[in-house]
Amino acid sequence: MATAAAPGRPVNRLTVLYDAQCPLCVHVRHWLLGQRWLVPLRLVPAGSEEARRLFPELDHGATLREITVVGDAGQVWTGPEALVVCLWALAEHRPKANWLATPAGRPFARATMATAAAWRGATRPGGTVACDDRCAVPG
Repeated sequence: MATAAAPGRPVNRLTVLYDAQCPLCVHVRHWLLGQRWLVPLRLVPAGSEEARRLFPELDHGATLREITVVGDAGQVWTGPEALVVCLWALAEHRPKANWLATPAGRPFARATMATAAAWRGATRPGGTVACDDRCAVPG
């Protein structure tokens, strides 16, 4: 989902709401921090007091289930669109983001997010596996 609160207004800053209890999400956060940004990123734990203060209008339960990115003009992106916007903010990955936003690239963005969701679903905070000993923990 993406909403454009201010169509045509440039994006000057993005806030990425991530699940601080998810090892994959925390890893991606650290990766984002190590990239060169074309658009400044603020990384805030989803559902946190800070997130609720910054964005009282958001469904904070939903932000814990799916990556959410908020633009400084009030735009909101979730799921594959949030992935594309995050990559678009990075110097090295903007060309890939531009391609992922096309009809040809969109299935790859969806597949990436589906894979990330499956990984998250296979583990729980504390390292417990959601499917007991019947499946391998993603490594």
